[in-house]
Amino acid sequence: MSIAPWTLEGKHLLVTGASSGIGRRTAISISEMGGTLLITGRDKERLGITYSALNGGSHEYYCGDLTQQDDLQNLVGHCRKVSGVVNCAGYGKYVPIKYANLESIRTFEKINYEMPVLLIRELLKSNKIETGGSIVLITSIMSVIGIRANSLYAGSKGGLVAFSKSLALELAPKKIRVNCISPALVETPLLDAGSDKGGVSGEDYERDIKKHPLGIGRPEDIARAVLFLLSDVSRWITGTNLIVDGGYSAQ
Repeated sequence: MSIAPWTLEGKHLLVTGASSGIGRRTAISISEMGGTLLITGRDKERLGITYSALNGGSHEYYCGDLTQQDDLQNLVGHCRKVSGVVNCAGYGKYVPIKYANLESIRTFEKINYEMPVLLIRELLKSNKIETGGSIVLITSIMSVIGIRANSLYAGSKGGLVAFSKSLALELAPKKIRVNCISPALVETPLLDAGSDKGGVSGEDYERDIKKHPLGIGRPEDIARAVLFLLSDVSRWITGTNLIVDGGYSAQ
């Protein structure tokens, strides 16, 4: 008797950035769908809160900074073979280009682009992703639609979208699917950090929120899209950038 395609039962999945926001909700939702997890994050206390909220008892967690090569290598060494990888780790902040410097550019690139690319490389080199597996990268609506004072963030997320399309073709012979999800504004700690505005006026920030016809999103809105792309329901989908934005891009 075959397992229903909507279930994640029997699948072992790796979720980065699981200590809060979209990553936390995604991990909890995966566990509710029957998947077992290895979750990662930099904040041990917050990662522990996520771990305690997971359904089932076969999950693991690894606390580390994956922008550091030693931590990344230790995670890959600790990780058993997975059916899917979800990269939710990210860094966002409003930075008008006139305030950008090499350090700020490198911070965006290192966290939002280099880390997930290097993690996927190491997992593939170690044969840690199963044939028929699924890689899901959380990017941003800013990778396809411009928002003032977000060029650094948008550039790093847009690079990830471009990377995923070529990687999807490269991994197709192994039936490993690669897709992105591009959310608009979602109620997460990252949004709170962004509201520091970095030179953007409060009026501009409020205007951006009002551009979402269905209102700003919740972490579960993105988690449900992740579940779809991890499950066998989406077995014929790869190289896509799924926009989940409450109608933002429809205007």
